[in-house]
Formats: sequence, C-alpha cells, structure tokens
Amino acid sequence: MSDIIKLYTRPELRLPNLVAAWPGVCNVSLLAASYLEKKLDFAKLGEIEASYFFDPIGVVVKNNVVESPQFPQNKLYYWKNESGGSDIILFIGDDQPPAKGYELANCIINLAEDFQVKRIYTLAAAVTRVHHTEQPEVWGAVNNQQLIDVLREHDLLRRGNLQIAGLNGLLLGVAKERGIDGICLLGEVPAYTDRLQNPMAALAVLKVLTNMLGIEIDTSELAQLAQETKEKMQQMTAEAMGEYIDLFTEPIWEKEEDEED
Repeated sequence: MSDIIKLYTRPELRLPNLVAAWPGVCNVSLLAASYLEKKLDFAKLGEIEASYFFDPIGVVVKNNVVESPQFPQNKLYYWKNESGGSDIILFIGDDQPPAKGYELANCIINLAEDFQVKRIYTLAAAVTRVHHTEQPEVWGAVNNQQLIDVLREHDLLRRGNLQIAGLNGLLLGVAKERGIDGICLLGEVPAYTDRLQNPMAALAVLKVLTNMLGIEIDTSELAQLAQETKEKMQQMTAEAMGEYIDLFTEPIWEKEEDEED
C-alpha cells in the first residue's frame, strides 16, 4: 500500500468516518464534498498514485514542446473534530478509472482499515421526474441491513431497487465485502437536466451528510449558487418553450392570409 498510497503525515484520528467523492451525474458528489473541504479546516493527508489506475490518452503541447503525461488527482484530507466527535477522512478524486475501479475501491478500503474507519459515506445523484423548481429530496442506500434504522432516523427516502453507477456506488459494495459499514446519499435531479451541474441536489445531500456526521457548516454560499442555478434553469426552460411555440405554431393573422389565398 505504501507504493500506491502516499501519506504526508500519520495523525491519530478518533473513530474517523470516511467521505469519498468522484465526478458523477450533475456533479452532485464533487460539489458537496468540495464544499465540505472548503468550509472545514481540513489538512492534507496524502494522495493515491493515479498511474496505477489510469492510462494517459495523450499529452499537452505548449510552445511546440511536449509535456509529461498528466493524471487525475486523488487527494486525501483529514479533519480533527475539536468538539469531541468523530474525525473525518475526505477523499476527492478528479476522475473515475475506465477499467480499474474495483482495484481503486479496494485501495481506499485498505486505507480505511488502516485508520480504523467506522463508516464510509459516498454521495451521488438520483435521476427522477422531480421538477427543477421543487426542493430535491435525498434518498439513502446502505450496505448493511442494520443501518436501515439510520435512514429512518434521518427521514431519508428509500426507493427499493436501484443502481448506483460508478465508484460512488462501487466503493460501498467493496466496503460490504470487507465488513465496513457504508451509506450512500443520493440527491434528486430532474431527468431533463442530467447533464447540468446541480447545486440544489448537492446542498440537500450536504445538509443530510453534516447532520449524520454531527457537524455544522455555513452553507450560505452553496445555497446562493443553488438559487442562481435554479433561476438559470428557469430562464433556459422559458427560452426553450418559446422556441417550441415559434416552431410548431402559426400566428392567427398568417392563418387568415392563408385562408384568403
């Protein structure tokens, strides 16, 4: 593990939880995790060597000179909870490997076992029929039947069978294999905006996550971004509707001219 996981320091952590995030649908996971990292006084813990999991597909050329191959960053941070609660390890990955996701997940679980992590949290999006003007709900999925009560305690929606794509889901499956509890929080996003960044869902997920972790952070900046995004979506919807009407309807006066002809 020392060859793949490079630790800058070796802190003594109290009953740590691990929060892991990768890019996903509507960027919900990275938005929430990055905001958490920004608002808490996280320190650098280490990194995971990406060359074990990613193959570069090209190089950048600047001023006719080829640069070295670039790999996605896989950063690890830690936060000490001064109030006496559990500490937090935060993993943020820039990208998901196309073929070695299972190996990367096991690598992160190795780290979790090394630090005696008690629970793993991942974040994701749930693509639904919710409208962008509605408040997104948060769904919960657990890798241990005994954690169902935690979902009830936080009033999370449970939708029976579903699939969580990518490492935001796979990590919890590997954690289950290794006997570590895990919870995935999924924020609702409209199906028709699944290619757009959705800070509304990220904010909903972050509020549940911080509640579960027993911490408080200022979410006003993310709330402001969510409001601005909602307004932009409303404007885009109005413009799209206007174009639809122009394309498929004919003004009355033009119809009258056609009838006279």
